[in-house]
Amino acid sequence: MDRSSSQPDDAFAGEARGELSPRVARALWWGSACLVLAVLGTSVLVAGAEHGRRLPVSMTLVLAQACALRWQVRAPVPVLAANAATGLVVWALLPAVTLTGALLAAQVTLCVLSATRPRRVSAWALAAMCLPAPLASGAGGPTGLAVYLLTVVLAWTAGQWRRAHQARTRAEMRRAVVEERARIAREVHDVVAHTLSVMVIQAGAADDVFTERPEQAREALRAIESGARSALGELRLLLRAFQLDAGEGGAGERRAPGPSLSRLDELADTVRATGMTVHVHREGAVDGLAAGVDLAAYRIVQEALTNTLRHAAGADEVGVRVTVEEECVKVTVVDNGRTSQNRSAAAGAGRGLVGMKERARLVGGSLHAGPLPGGGFEVAAHLPVERTS
Repeated sequence: MDRSSSQPDDAFAGEARGELSPRVARALWWGSACLVLAVLGTSVLVAGAEHGRRLPVSMTLVLAQACALRWQVRAPVPVLAANAATGLVVWALLPAVTLTGALLAAQVTLCVLSATRPRRVSAWALAAMCLPAPLASGAGGPTGLAVYLLTVVLAWTAGQWRRAHQARTRAEMRRAVVEERARIAREVHDVVAHTLSVMVIQAGAADDVFTERPEQAREALRAIESGARSALGELRLLLRAFQLDAGEGGAGERRAPGPSLSRLDELADTVRATGMTVHVHREGAVDGLAAGVDLAAYRIVQEALTNTLRHAAGADEVGVRVTVEEECVKVTVVDNGRTSQNRSAAAGAGRGLVGMKERARLVGGSLHAGPLPGGGFEVAAHLPVERTS
């Protein structure tokens, strides 16, 4: 099981438009700006040592390019135009700086544009970046021309590769969410069917004792009312998740109701059988929890434990804490595995976390997962309490 995130309708909208999170955009800016200042800035300082008057202007233009990269994710086309223009001016002032180096910031922006904008837009940008190629040929000959065209095409190709990778990742995440919703819908269907079956039995019992033992009949009717309220809540969850296709599964297929938090010890025993030490700590009573919340909490623990077994390098101990409060159920699973870069990246790139987040979201809760500063990995969920009594 891998880790990933979230809704198929909204969570991917930003990526589909080519948007990046503020943190990623800021890191991209700092990285690209440092690259431009280190490479182009050094070249300008060396080439401008003999041109005292041109050096300050050239360095100012280099700094302007680095600052313009701040908006390369939000507005890559204007930034590309600005960096290309200032790069050509730098090259005109200091011909000793190659055209490829002078347009380094523009090439970086072309890569970002190619990764975040439709191909038709990036193709026009690629064609525009190829227009100065004759200048490279005149200054550096065939070698200069080849180097310039190669770097421009590589920048555009790298962006296209990144865009294709993101598209594949989004498609995989959408499939994972749809499959998880189908699984949730089947389980909620089973819970509702079980509740309705109990209601039928209780109604029959109430009818049998209605005359002779009216108090017992009233208790059965109250149980029917409680069961009906629970079933309505589960039906709302079912409709929010997904409507089962009419042809899915056999008409007479029967499935056992899903497990619950009361069976956490059984789940822990299956993990202990692999050699892992599992500590289970529970606070509060799970009796009376809505079946959907109960089932969602159990499945989150199950997925988190499976994730520990598969991906937590060096982990030999995991703690499970379930706290049932007045307003929410808190579920925390923490292991002591090594926090490597690969494991941190896997937290947003697979199906496991998609399923856990989808389960939490559909019952009105939230879930966070990530590496801990001192090592290990934590999955923490908050699910709203809905009592059936």
